[in-house]
Amino acid sequence: MKKTDFQLIVAIVNPGFSEVIMSAARDAGARGGSITHCRGTASKSIEKKYGIYVTPDKEMLLIVVKSSICDNILKAVYEASGKGNPSQCIAFTLPIESVVGMKFDTIEEDIKYNG
Repeated sequence: MKKTDFQLIVAIVNPGFSEVIMSAARDAGARGGSITHCRGTASKSIEKKYGIYVTPDKEMLLIVVKSSICDNILKAVYEASGKGNPSQCIAFTLPIESVVGMKFDTIEEDIKYNG
Protein backbone atom coordinates (compact mmCIF):
# COMPACT_ATOMS: atom_id res chain seq x y z
CA MET A 1 0.00 0.00 0.00
CA LYS A 2 1.11 3.49 -0.74
CA LYS A 3 0.31 6.53 1.41
CA THR A 4 -1.35 9.03 -0.89
CA ASP A 5 -2.28 12.61 -1.46
CA PHE A 6 -5.60 11.72 -3.13
CA GLN A 7 -9.21 12.61 -2.43
CA LEU A 8 -12.39 10.76 -3.32
CA ILE A 9 -15.07 13.02 -4.75
CA VAL A 10 -18.54 11.58 -4.29
CA ALA A 11 -21.28 13.22 -6.35
CA ILE A 12 -24.89 12.06 -6.04
CA VAL A 13 -27.20 13.18 -8.86
CA ASN A 14 -30.61 12.52 -10.31
CA PRO A 15 -30.65 9.84 -13.02
CA GLY A 16 -29.41 10.98 -16.42
CA PHE A 17 -27.11 13.74 -15.16
CA SER A 18 -23.97 11.79 -14.28
CA GLU A 19 -22.36 12.32 -17.70
CA VAL A 20 -22.81 16.10 -17.44
CA ILE A 21 -21.13 16.09 -14.04
CA MET A 22 -18.36 13.73 -15.16
CA SER A 23 -17.68 15.90 -18.22
CA ALA A 24 -17.29 18.98 -15.99
CA ALA A 25 -14.96 17.03 -13.69
CA ARG A 26 -12.83 15.89 -16.67
CA ASP A 27 -12.62 19.46 -17.99
CA ALA A 28 -11.25 20.47 -14.56
CA GLY A 29 -8.58 17.74 -14.52
CA ALA A 30 -10.21 14.47 -13.42
CA ARG A 31 -9.06 11.50 -15.46
CA GLY A 32 -12.17 9.37 -15.02
CA GLY A 33 -14.54 7.95 -12.50
CA SER A 34 -17.08 5.27 -11.75
CA ILE A 35 -20.85 5.63 -11.93
CA THR A 36 -23.15 3.45 -9.89
CA HIS A 37 -26.90 3.39 -9.35
CA CYS A 38 -28.25 3.97 -5.86
CA ARG A 39 -31.42 4.90 -3.99
CA GLY A 40 -31.98 7.85 -1.72
CA THR A 41 -34.04 7.74 1.46
CA ALA A 42 -34.93 11.41 2.02
CA SER A 43 -38.31 12.24 3.51
CA LYS A 44 -40.96 14.72 2.40
CA SER A 45 -39.88 17.06 5.21
CA ILE A 46 -36.47 17.41 3.55
CA GLU A 47 -38.18 18.41 0.30
CA LYS A 48 -40.12 21.14 2.10
CA LYS A 49 -37.18 22.37 4.18
CA TYR A 50 -34.72 22.68 1.27
CA GLY A 51 -37.18 23.31 -1.56
CA ILE A 52 -36.01 20.35 -3.63
CA TYR A 53 -37.80 17.37 -5.09
CA VAL A 54 -36.08 14.17 -4.02
CA THR A 55 -36.37 11.20 -6.37
CA PRO A 56 -35.55 7.84 -4.81
CA ASP A 57 -33.40 6.69 -7.76
CA LYS A 58 -29.98 8.31 -7.96
CA GLU A 59 -26.63 7.95 -9.69
CA MET A 60 -23.41 8.20 -7.72
CA LEU A 61 -20.08 9.22 -9.21
CA LEU A 62 -16.86 8.17 -7.50
CA ILE A 63 -13.86 10.16 -8.70
CA VAL A 64 -10.34 9.73 -7.31
CA VAL A 65 -8.22 12.87 -7.80
CA LYS A 66 -4.98 14.40 -6.56
CA SER A 67 -5.67 16.65 -3.60
CA SER A 68 -4.06 19.56 -5.43
CA ILE A 69 -6.86 19.67 -8.04
CA CYS A 70 -9.78 18.61 -5.84
CA ASP A 71 -11.14 22.13 -5.20
CA ASN A 72 -11.04 22.99 -8.92
CA ILE A 73 -13.03 19.87 -9.73
CA LEU A 74 -15.60 20.52 -7.00
CA LYS A 75 -16.03 24.06 -8.31
CA ALA A 76 -16.57 22.74 -11.85
CA VAL A 77 -19.10 20.19 -10.59
CA TYR A 78 -20.96 22.92 -8.72
CA GLU A 79 -20.99 25.21 -11.76
CA ALA A 80 -22.37 22.37 -13.91
CA SER A 81 -25.03 21.45 -11.37
CA GLY A 82 -25.56 24.37 -9.03
CA LYS A 83 -28.56 25.17 -6.86
CA GLY A 84 -31.84 24.92 -8.72
CA ASN A 85 -30.38 22.69 -11.43
CA PRO A 86 -32.49 19.58 -12.14
CA SER A 87 -29.49 17.34 -11.50
CA GLN A 88 -29.92 18.06 -7.76
CA CYS A 89 -26.23 17.26 -7.30
CA ILE A 90 -24.74 16.88 -3.86
CA ALA A 91 -20.96 16.48 -3.83
CA PHE A 92 -18.42 15.97 -1.07
CA THR A 93 -14.88 14.67 -0.62
CA LEU A 94 -13.22 12.06 1.53
CA PRO A 95 -9.47 11.70 2.07
CA ILE A 96 -7.85 8.58 0.71
CA GLU A 97 -5.22 7.42 3.15
CA SER A 98 -3.83 4.43 1.27
CA VAL A 99 -4.41 2.92 -2.14
CA VAL A 100 -3.61 -0.20 -4.14
CA GLY A 101 -4.17 -0.71 -7.84
CA MET A 102 -3.19 2.81 -8.95
CA LYS A 103 0.28 2.63 -10.37
CA PHE A 104 0.86 6.16 -11.63
CA ASP A 105 0.84 9.48 -9.83
CA THR A 106 0.96 11.72 -12.91
CA ILE A 107 -0.49 11.82 -16.38
CA GLU A 108 3.07 12.13 -17.77
CA GLU A 109 4.05 8.79 -16.20
CA ASP A 110 0.87 7.22 -17.56
CA ILE A 111 1.61 8.52 -21.07
CA LYS A 112 5.16 7.12 -20.92
CA TYR A 113 3.83 3.73 -19.88
CA ASN A 114 0.92 3.56 -22.33
CA GLY A 115 2.84 5.18 -25.17
